[in-house]
Amino acid sequence: MEKRLLVIGLDCATPQLVFDEWKDQLPNLNGLMERGFYGKLRSTIPPITVPAWTSMMTSQDPGMLGFYGFRNRKGYGYEDLYFANANYVKAKTVWNYLSRRRMSSLVFGVPQTYPPKPLNGIMVGCFLTPNKDVQYTYPDEIKGELDATADGDYIIDVENFRTDLKDELLQQIYLMTERRFKAFRHFLKKDFYHFAMVVEMGIDRIHHGFWRFFDKGHRLYEPGNKYEEVIFKYYQAVDREVGRVLELVSDDTSVMVVSDHGIKRMEGAICINEWLQQEGYLTLKEKPTTQTRLRMDMIDWERTRVWGEGGYYCRIFFNVKGREPQGVIPPQQYDSFRQEIKAKLEALEDEEGKCINTRVFLPEETYRECKNIPPDLVVYLGNLDWRSAGSVGVGSVYLYENDTGPDDANHAQDGILIWNVPGKQIKSKQEVYSIYDIAPSILRYFEIEIPPEMIGSSII
Repeated sequence: MEKRLLVIGLDCATPQLVFDEWKDQLPNLNGLMERGFYGKLRSTIPPITVPAWTSMMTSQDPGMLGFYGFRNRKGYGYEDLYFANANYVKAKTVWNYLSRRRMSSLVFGVPQTYPPKPLNGIMVGCFLTPNKDVQYTYPDEIKGELDATADGDYIIDVENFRTDLKDELLQQIYLMTERRFKAFRHFLKKDFYHFAMVVEMGIDRIHHGFWRFFDKGHRLYEPGNKYEEVIFKYYQAVDREVGRVLELVSDDTSVMVVSDHGIKRMEGAICINEWLQQEGYLTLKEKPTTQTRLRMDMIDWERTRVWGEGGYYCRIFFNVKGREPQGVIPPQQYDSFRQEIKAKLEALEDEEGKCINTRVFLPEETYRECKNIPPDLVVYLGNLDWRSAGSVGVGSVYLYENDTGPDDANHAQDGILIWNVPGKQIKSKQEVYSIYDIAPSILRYFEIEIPPEMIGSSII
């Protein structure tokens, strides 16, 4: 009997809801937990979709992969950051190892698989696909079949989850999810695959779009609002979709459910470039009178030592003499200066003067190696209770309306792992597993030798 593994990825599915609050009301996920084992899945630093899914599928950390988030520096100049799609992934994924052994894979919507690369099987690209006019499937000719099996229009991602149009957003999330699972089931039924994996983005989108309506501790929560049950009902809908997929696989198929990170309420945003100006580290040629995105041509580089980027976490970049074109920090002062910035960030306070417990990471201490251009510092503002707003002209270090559109939740470090391996009892259940352990565990399941470049260990 040939081994089969089904992996269901639920981007941003969070342990406090799946394992605790709603466990008994998610019968299909709960059934997998009872038949197998489960625990929190400690994500990458930073815990963000890119690079977390690729780290999961390669067992390499962001520094080894050479990208540190969605957007990265191309060089030490002052140009805009680039988006890291599949073209920048040089490490081998689990399906690469399977393909080399003539084992077949069905890979559906896994982040950082656009543009798709050849494999022994079928690949449908991810949410980084700019539009459906490009080649986002492998082979290219399955596009028509993909649409046909998804009610005529396969939805890659919702158009904009940071919107005040909540009814339209909710409708789009449900449509996307129903059509993705419908199409995935079609291809899963059609052929035999040793490895089949689908990643659904809907949980991430619904968390960011509706968290304040559900979380009673959120500062914007209003009791009895019309969206209070939206996240719960969607989790139940996803659980039903999982159940429909499980109906298609044999009893001896191993089933894994994973997420790349969790979620938590967002207290607000720290305007990192406003703070850097306030501290005397960043100088603009002219101070904007209204809130605007920081552009590199706005910066007076001869009087600037540091600038920062917005996002669910913060990246800090230094202007180093001999490294950046108009660098001012003497290289011999780099280490002491970085410690100075780190200490000041760790001492950051909220508007009431209370330390928010920011965590600051030095890339060379965090990763096995640092390929390409790492940030000088990776920062969890308030340990991810606060996001980073890169805008300038805000007039305050604190912002309570997100600068990129409505968004009331931030990523949390721990996602979920549920794994049922038929015929195998995992006695030593852990409370927390590592995202780097998934790829070696998949290879071990298929009795493939774990390569030395994988930094995780097999769970089974």
